[in-house]
Amino acid sequence: MMVLDFLPSPTDSVWHLGPVAIRAYALTMIAGIVAAGLIGARRLDAAGYKADAMFEIALWGVPFGIVGARLYHVLSSPAAYFGPGGNPWEAFAIWRGGLGVWGAIALGAVGGIIGARRMGVPAGVAADALAPGIAVGQAIGRLGNWFNQELFGAPTTLPWGLKVSPATAEAAGFPPETLFHPTFLYELLWDLAIAGVLIWAGRRWRWGHGQTFFAYMALYCLGRVWIETLRIDTANHFLGLRLNVWTSIVVGLAGLVGFVYSRRKHGGDLQLGPLLAAGPAEQADAAEETDVSAETDASEETDADEADQT
Repeated sequence: MMVLDFLPSPTDSVWHLGPVAIRAYALTMIAGIVAAGLIGARRLDAAGYKADAMFEIALWGVPFGIVGARLYHVLSSPAAYFGPGGNPWEAFAIWRGGLGVWGAIALGAVGGIIGARRMGVPAGVAADALAPGIAVGQAIGRLGNWFNQELFGAPTTLPWGLKVSPATAEAAGFPPETLFHPTFLYELLWDLAIAGVLIWAGRRWRWGHGQTFFAYMALYCLGRVWIETLRIDTANHFLGLRLNVWTSIVVGLAGLVGFVYSRRKHGGDLQLGPLLAAGPAEQADAAEETDVSAETDASEETDADEADQT
């Protein structure tokens, strides 16, 4: 059995089908979004709401999230686009990488709330349904950084050190044979662990009213603080720390406060939807009333049509 003493990087991140360029980064983003939506739809159905509502929520949340993610990246790294030698038009080239999760959460939440209200789903229910899926989607999305050979950590001698191309290593200021911390892999594993914890703990302690989402915020930021301290890519600093470290601390504390507040206010109230809130007898009655109402409406429409013809 061959044992690798380093983690290799993919040699290609773009494939061409005639004039069409297929980028690994874009594929991982799409796969992550689809996974998050499917997991969210299943959890929404289990909570007693129509699973189809999740796709309406995603229809609003995903575009808002992508715009927010890119805005955060551009505003937190303006020199690459608006500084000396920068190209402002590159700010729109999201396929080249550069999406900030903080902006995605902020604007994505706005879009998600709009979609949830349109479908009659409480925002807390939608957020709780999506939280584990978001973590899984982020894990899949981090593979895009692996393909792009970007956002890796400091040099390391660990057996799972990431080997990048000689040109990438030299561009980072290191010899070609240098191995780096695979921060994409650390975050991928952390995200998957978060998803598992959220599902298990949410069932165990009956998390509702946004508690699962708040827990996701706190747990994600806890790992992100450590991962950010390993990264060596160019970043703005504030009081000696990377901007993303401070953002992680603020967002993580906000998630912790939100979780504690919601827990104290609502306890283990799961906000069951109309499909589960009523017992079997009530559900049968509701279905019968719906059928009767539909028959009455159809009869009235038929009578109205006959009257119009007369």
